[in-house]
Amino acid sequence: MPTPRRSQTERSQSTQAALITAARKLFADPGYAAVPADEIVRAAGVTRGALYHHFGDKQGLFRAVIEQIETEITEELRAFARSVDDPWSAAIGALGRFLDLCLRPEVVRISLTDAISVLGWPEWRELENRYGLGLITEFLEGVAAEGRLIDAPIPELAQLVLSACAEAALMIAHAEDPEAAKEKSLAALVALLSGLVKT
Repeated sequence: MPTPRRSQTERSQSTQAALITAARKLFADPGYAAVPADEIVRAAGVTRGALYHHFGDKQGLFRAVIEQIETEITEELRAFARSVDDPWSAAIGALGRFLDLCLRPEVVRISLTDAISVLGWPEWRELENRYGLGLITEFLEGVAAEGRLIDAPIPELAQLVLSACAEAALMIAHAEDPEAAKEKSLAALVALLSGLVKT
């Protein structure tokens, strides 16, 4: 039987996926600045025109890679949180998981190093807000629903917690000993966040 022809939408999605997969690997090593667009399209098995058609330019493709990584991290943390009954334990456990993810070379290079220089600080912060803020808000609302959160506005608390987590991620990414930095950052964040919970 003849192979069914793929629709234009399916071909477009396939091309985008190939570009993102190839770019993600190359952006992780050797990094954004060291990878010309021609190398990405060769690795993806598509034309340079396909890159520009779907993503505008190399920076647009980088943005798509970041979005994919941030989505995966958020989904992984949310799935972990659902497996823990106690909201506060879920929040602290997810925090530890997040800091573990910050040790991954791919996350260090793409999300915590190149993203700031390629996209600029404001857009990087906006991305962190878009993915991390909602998750942190969910955690705080869960603790509040049990009557264990201090009397403070959740949106502002969530923003401040996000900033602390982002700073910890950057400290880990740029530390001489990332594993030690992760352990210290986790201890400091738990101590800081424990002040939000009623004893």
